[in-house]
Amino acid sequence: MYTPEFTAPRVLSVSQLNFYIKSIIENDAKLNLVFLTGEISNLTDHYRSGHIYLSLKDEKSVIRAVMFSGNARNLRFKPADGMKVICRGRVAVYEPTGQYQLYIEDMQPDGIGALNLAYEQLKKKLSEKGLFDSAHKKPLPKFPKTVGVITSPTGAAVQDIRNILFRRFPCINVVMCPVLVQGDSAPEQLIRAVQTLDKYKACDVIIIGRGGGSIEDLWAFNSEDLAYAIYDCSIPVISAVGHETDFTICDFVSDMRAPTPSAAAELAVPDKNELMSYYLSQRQYVSSLCDSIIKNNRACLADLQRRISLASPGSKITELEGRLSLQQSRLQTLINEKYSEKSNSITRLSSKLEALNPISILSRGYCIAEKDGCVVSSSKQLETGDCFTLELSDGKINATVNGD
Repeated sequence: MYTPEFTAPRVLSVSQLNFYIKSIIENDAKLNLVFLTGEISNLTDHYRSGHIYLSLKDEKSVIRAVMFSGNARNLRFKPADGMKVICRGRVAVYEPTGQYQLYIEDMQPDGIGALNLAYEQLKKKLSEKGLFDSAHKKPLPKFPKTVGVITSPTGAAVQDIRNILFRRFPCINVVMCPVLVQGDSAPEQLIRAVQTLDKYKACDVIIIGRGGGSIEDLWAFNSEDLAYAIYDCSIPVISAVGHETDFTICDFVSDMRAPTPSAAAELAVPDKNELMSYYLSQRQYVSSLCDSIIKNNRACLADLQRRISLASPGSKITELEGRLSLQQSRLQTLINEKYSEKSNSITRLSSKLEALNPISILSRGYCIAEKDGCVVSSSKQLETGDCFTLELSDGKINATVNGD
């Protein structure tokens, strides 16, 4: 780079001086690549342009710095005042103001990894916005018909998920959404897969995830846009990212977090063997319960019939008819007894009367003499020539007294 000559005591303009200083600094190789550590202050993030303006300071000094949008968009974390960082860049002079400053090309947190810091920052941000609240979690369907699986088509996770789904619930339908699960284009594919399944209501539950890996490998599942896509999804989502100890933003915003892809498949569908065992036990229970209910109802019915029978008018009538029949029987017996007694008495009296009956005497050869309707009991009652009647057993004859 051209360096203008500076010869004292020549009078210079401000622009010439600033240009001269700028050329000296920019031609210093040591200042073209500087690693600087310090604390961020006076940070200004221009959202429209994407440029970041800040100061770096330590206990004694301060230097102005700028990070242009082309470099700023590659940051994995969000810089903030008070954050200690390590910056890589170059020192140059901003000629219009004559101020030298650090032009930052890369920035990393000092003492903590950029990805870890970015993860914690996004986690805190989304948590404060309520994306992780349990009130927004949707319950998983007990008997889904279709499961949507968003993962890499070549990884071991997809085979584990498919095998477990069909082993546990053979009648399940599986809609595969093959996507990249790491790399710069992975978040966009993950988001599009979630939105497509939700738009067409293609399944009853979604499994999204991949196998284990480093934080860099899992970083696609820490996308803020993916978090909002899952939050806005009307279909329940099960996150199955990495191993049990791995946590991503996707895990917190999803309706259910599974420690592994295999565990996600187990959560998504019921186990047919458990269902069969459960329903057999329920069948036995219901059968036993029905038998018990029928038995109790029959006993109650019999008791009610007995009570109704005792309280019904027909029963009372039957009872009274029985009593009446008994009384009739007793009365008939009493009448028969009285009749028999009287009959016997009459028979005895008849025998006595028969013995005293004059007619009966006549049958033995006797007769009765009557005169003028009166019985002649002495011969003195008759005189010679008197007419009288003799009553025999078989009739009467007229007779006349002829002499003594």
